[in-house]
Amino acid sequence: MALTERVRDWQRRGERVEFRGHAIHTFRQQGDGPLLVLLHGFPSSSYDWRLLLEKLPGRNLLAFDFLGFGLSDKPRTHDNSLFWQADLTEELVRQQAGGRPVFFLGHDMGTSVANELMARDLEGTLEMDIAGILLFNGSMVLERASPILGQRILRSRLGPLFARLSSERVFRQQFGSVFSAAHPLSDEEAADQWSLLCHNGGRTIGHRLISYMDQREEHAGRWHGAIRDWPGDLSLAWGLLDRVATTEVLAAMRELRPSVPVTELPGLAHYPQLEDPRQIAAALPR
Repeated sequence: MALTERVRDWQRRGERVEFRGHAIHTFRQQGDGPLLVLLHGFPSSSYDWRLLLEKLPGRNLLAFDFLGFGLSDKPRTHDNSLFWQADLTEELVRQQAGGRPVFFLGHDMGTSVANELMARDLEGTLEMDIAGILLFNGSMVLERASPILGQRILRSRLGPLFARLSSERVFRQQFGSVFSAAHPLSDEEAADQWSLLCHNGGRTIGHRLISYMDQREEHAGRWHGAIRDWPGDLSLAWGLLDRVATTEVLAAMRELRPSVPVTELPGLAHYPQLEDPRQIAAALPR
């Protein structure tokens, strides 16, 4: 399936860089302050941030597509682990930050990549200075989350077949179900996201990409410990109508880190940066 014209415009604004033999789509905006690094979620891409970028003129920032997502390469047999994606993030930051502090904004799967970076920082193995981290609507305490039907099927034995047989109609229904009634998924957004998902054969590897949920379970002790013990500036923003990363997940995060500052977003669901990007921009430090 061809990319929509809106996605092609986004593609032209970025560039492809190589990491460990794979091409990664990146978007760079020069500006002031610490490098703001945007970590997207599953099953989407850095395209999710384009509306937020309009609210952040003059900010120094980097957005990119994780391997297997969006406009980056989508190898069929690669182990797309959260550890690999964290390695990718470290290298891109090394190239772009110029030794300056870095601030991370993470959504959905990107929150777990941030958790791994926090764990590395605790171990003393992270070669960057993190100015702060803002995480929102990610199922970081997975046992308290409520994955949608499509996610549960992709994780099951039927996952490979479900990925191969997936259709735009099913995608629109499943993806649209995580938006709030006041800010529903538009036809244009659905078309853009479907074209990105299908790009370069990505539609057929969803069962491999969603393995990050298994890793969340396997390494829960490491990442929950990082949430609890990381000494840096960690804050949360949360769309309270999220049916996946529910308020139960938010409550679990508060149990792990009772003093964590939280910006509650009562009218928004799983994709606040698409539903009302002004509220995510307002949650970021100036």
